[in-house]
Amino acid sequence: MARPIRFQYSGGCYHVMARGDGGKVIFEDDDDRKIFIARLGEVCGRCGWKVHAWVLMGNHFHLLLETPEANLVDGMKWLLGTFSQGWNRARQRRGHVFQGRYKSVPVNGEDTGAYYFRIVADYIHLNPARAGLAGGKRGKLVDYEWSSLVSYVNLKRKMGVFFEPHWLRSLIFHFVRR
Repeated sequence: MARPIRFQYSGGCYHVMARGDGGKVIFEDDDDRKIFIARLGEVCGRCGWKVHAWVLMGNHFHLLLETPEANLVDGMKWLLGTFSQGWNRARQRRGHVFQGRYKSVPVNGEDTGAYYFRIVADYIHLNPARAGLAGGKRGKLVDYEWSSLVSYVNLKRKMGVFFEPHWLRSLIFHFVRR
């Protein structure tokens, strides 16, 4: 049976996630994370994507991204393909790095869907706490290095990613003031 065609559109916002094949760790060290972030920055430049939130976990990642053009499929194919090729080359192995297809869920970024947009961003940023990698005895959640949360607090660009914290930050403050 053929795979269903992936839904993509101009000006779309998506919650994108992918896991390591068979649940294996894909980000074994900081070099793997830096390479992924660099590739993400490259695909943002190539495709014009805007990243609103992101987190890298050991065996998966989450992105909240906006695609000005209908190019989610092409961009993700390039991102996952180039990362996987380099990952395999560094380990002198072949085969899948990611488990099946990446998952992408459309997220409405308009005023009517603003609450959901913020919920998705919160879900992404809270992943390290749920996994026991940050928060509590592990230190502050904002200190987890491989998340965009720190950029919201400091309003700095992180590692060259075309990161757009301003829209979500203004949305958060807009709802807090209500």
